Amino acid sequence: MRAGTVSGMGAMGGGGMGMAAMLGGGGGNSIQHELLLRLGSANGPNPGSPKADHFMPPVAKLGKSVALVSPTQERGPTDELPNPRNEKPKGRMLIFWGCGEHAPRGQPVIIDFSKLASGQVPPGLWTSTIIRDWGPTIGNSKTFGRWPAEDGKFVKPDSSLIGAHRVAANYAPEISFTLTKDFMAPLRITNTAQASGSTLLNWNAVQYATGYLATLFGGKMGPRGEMGDVVMWSSSASRQFGGGLSDWLTPDQVAGLVRDRTVLAPATTTCTVPVEVKQAAPDFRMGMLTAYGPMEDFSYPPRPADVRTPWHLQWTARIRHRSLTSWMEMQGMTMGAGGQQTGQQPDQPHQPECRPRRGGLGGLLGGVLAPGC
Repeated sequence: MRAGTVSGMGAMGGGGMGMAAMLGGGGGNSIQHELLLRLGSANGPNPGSPKADHFMPPVAKLGKSVALVSPTQERGPTDELPNPRNEKPKGRMLIFWGCGEHAPRGQPVIIDFSKLASGQVPPGLWTSTIIRDWGPTIGNSKTFGRWPAEDGKFVKPDSSLIGAHRVAANYAPEISFTLTKDFMAPLRITNTAQASGSTLLNWNAVQYATGYLATLFGGKMGPRGEMGDVVMWSSSASRQFGGGLSDWLTPDQVAGLVRDRTVLAPATTTCTVPVEVKQAAPDFRMGMLTAYGPMEDFSYPPRPADVRTPWHLQWTARIRHRSLTSWMEMQGMTMGAGGQQTGQQPDQPHQPECRPRRGGLGGLLGGVLAPGC
């Protein structure tokens, strides 16, 4: 189970969460919950076709149960380079990282898109040191089920997870556990322009947060509206982007990342985006802040106290949490940050709503950079 709280631009997508929902329009104070269920088994269904139901407490407001579906194929999470209209890559990608008034010497790292072969990703662009863990998948399970399904059900802003849960399937033993941790509180962030040209990010401390990571994507349009420079920035003290950082990390994983300053400590509530980032991306900037959260872990039978005793494990269950918020700045206007940006230009004309043309970062940027958008 993965339980998330989404605020800012990302909450505009209703049940469909993620980066692609950031441009969905609406106010910046919306809050949404996301819940992802995945069940994998080494057994085949008995009898007939795969069938699985997750029974939740009434406070979840999802009815008696939700039915998990068994897809025949599934695409896992991927990191993509932007290519808005599937054209031959143009422009450059400028990569910054670290909190501070100015970017350290040696930044940005510059990638020339024109030198890339079609579909080729520069080595070392995405993080490989943090293991991507999506739990049960079609590839590692004989029988696999997931929810949300195409049943029209989604968790609501006032849904709760606390209480007894039961999973009944014809391809796995019955699983029962009681949750004591609920959805995390929403993040609220403000971004304040500083006299130097840097941007101060300020957010509320979220209970149970194990660490924070801020990321920003931005851009500069070319002279005829085509894609020019694309900018990436991360609050990590080292060059770390995507990969496992985009997943639902365990508290133990985050503790190690806090020690090596990849993730900001749970007591941190501010970070300064360097001057050079805004200078490199004057036309638009889209940011995301993630608060990694707790995990509850269950197994049956429990692990024997004596390590010499054989452990005939029948099932395990784990529930991970996170809270994230997102915002967008375009021509002096901030949307979805849950707060006002100081130093804005109040007389700027209203910008039309832009929606991505396809999935992933490339589609998101394509919607923004498309001429006439």
